[in-house]
Parts: sequence; structure tokens; C-alpha cells
Amino acid sequence: MADITPLRGEGRTVGRITGLYGELLSEFLGTLVILAFGDGVVGMAVAALPGSGRAASPTTIFMASGDWLLITWGWAMAVAFGVWVAGGVSGAHLNPAITLAFAVRRKFSWRKVVPYWIAQVAGAFVGAAIVLMVYNSAINAFNLASHTPRGSGKALDTFSIFATFPAPYFHGSIPGPLIDQVVGTAFLLIFVVALTDLRNSAVGSGLAPFGIGLAVAAIGMSYGANAGYAINPARDFGPRLLAYIAGWGKTALPGDYSSGTGWSFSGYFWIPIVGPIIGAIVGVVIYDLFIGDVLHARLKKSQDTEGPIPESRTASAVESELSVRYKPDLRAARSRGPEV
Repeated sequence: MADITPLRGEGRTVGRITGLYGELLSEFLGTLVILAFGDGVVGMAVAALPGSGRAASPTTIFMASGDWLLITWGWAMAVAFGVWVAGGVSGAHLNPAITLAFAVRRKFSWRKVVPYWIAQVAGAFVGAAIVLMVYNSAINAFNLASHTPRGSGKALDTFSIFATFPAPYFHGSIPGPLIDQVVGTAFLLIFVVALTDLRNSAVGSGLAPFGIGLAVAAIGMSYGANAGYAINPARDFGPRLLAYIAGWGKTALPGDYSSGTGWSFSGYFWIPIVGPIIGAIVGVVIYDLFIGDVLHARLKKSQDTEGPIPESRTASAVESELSVRYKPDLRAARSRGPEV
């Protein structure tokens, strides 16, 4: 491939974008991609397909599992492409819960945590704004056909394009949806760390984003109906803030809804923020307790080395390094065979 001339040229800005500023640009764009396609697929299922005459009626949505599979696979591809876009620059956290969990257990710099959060929420807000711009006419048509104007407090269907809410069977209680978010995000972190831990049977770097997308699809298919599987504070809060500004009012913030027939919830906005943060830390700790520590111990024993072995180094890489630095000792250790 021919050399590509940087749009910024070769001036002072080049040095600046190699550091934190460049990482924040990456987190912003990667999260924007996730929301532009994740909220976009919900907009397709909820408003665009019914309004375009491709459903049974202008207000027909979520026909059994069909639309749900469309949404879960749409979110899976959204996450995969978001990670592909941003991975080479920032590592593609694209999720405040992942950023915090990595600071807790993966030596990610604490000074970057809040800047990453801001970039992620901003990217989610702009990604959702793109969806609103593209599907505004379809959303208005759906609200008109279902007699649920945005500001009525009843436009839950079109609000669902942007943010999450609990299922009616929770009866507005907190524990059920909160536990759902903790469990879903814990599994997400277990999968993300497993897919990127080269001490484990990690996939190649080019396929890791696809694997993470599959993880999101699996969580959505298995747990999504409870509370919309936000599993990402930025994914929920950024679009929720947009929805509030765009006219959905208290349904968005603070997250109040009453159907008049017994289905209601109130002050829901904090659950998709706090639940994923707790779940992410739980997930990364569980991975280390059950898998990471075992891999570390095995590598230390087989390679006869001291100190931590980074997840970015495979067993063969450690062995190769040691064979150069301690070749005679390593051969002697191998000749003794494994200790029992």
C-alpha cells in the first residue's frame, strides 16, 4: 500500500495525537460506531420496518424471536466493527465498565479512566444522534400511528431505540434489573479477557473483535429481555441523554414510566450505569480466580521464571525469551522432567 499523507500534516499535532488525545479520539469514534449501528438496528426493527410497509401494520414490532434475533445480531456486528475501528489505537474499551475493570485488574492507567469515560459517553451520544437524524421521520410516523407523542410519557416503544428499561414482570423493583446487569456484564468481561489473554487459547488479534461481538450476541440472546442488556454505561447513558433532549422527557431521565395498566418503573437511569460497573469488576476478578491465576502458575512452573507473565505474551514467547537468557539452566530444568 502506498504511503498515506496524514491529514494533519507533519506538524506539532502529530506528537500530540500519539498519546492520550489520540486514544480518546479512538474511544470516541469506536463507541460512536457501536451506537450508530446498535441503536440503528433497533430503529430498524421498531420504527423503520413497520413504517415502511414491511410489517403487518405501522405499529407491529417484536414479532416473537425474529426481531429479537435481528437486534442481537445487529448489536453483535456493531460491537465487532467498533472494536475493529478503535482497537489498534486505544485497545477499544468502548465501555466505561471495561475501562474501570482494566484499571482494577489489568494495570490500565487510573489517570486515563475519567477521560476515557467522557470520550465513550460523547461517542455514544453522537452515535445515537446519527440514528435520530436518519430515522426521525420513521420515529414520528410510529408515534403518530400509536398515539404516543414523544413528550407524553407513553412513547416507550420509540424510546427503546435509544436506551433500556426493565421488563413488566419486575413490577418496577430494583433488585431484578440490577442483578441482570451485574450478571450480563460479568460474563462480558469474562469473555473479553479470555478472548484477549494470549496465555489462554485466545483468538488471533484480527478475530478478537468478532469474538467479542459474538459474546454480546450470546448475552443478548440469553439475558436480553430482562432489561435490554445495556452492559455498558456509555451505551445507555449517552443515548438516554440524547432522548431526553430530543423530547422523550422523564421516560429518559430520570427514567420514569407508567402504562396505566400496572406496568411502571421510576428513576431507572442509574441501574444500567451501576450494574455494569459492579459486574465488570466481578467478571474480571472471577476470570483471574478461576483461569488467569491457573495459567500464570502453569507458565511459571513450566518456564521456571519469576515475576508476573503478561497476558500479551504466549507460553512460546516466554520460553523463547528464557532460552536465550538462561539457555543452559532451562535445558537442565527440562532434563529433570516435571515435578510432581
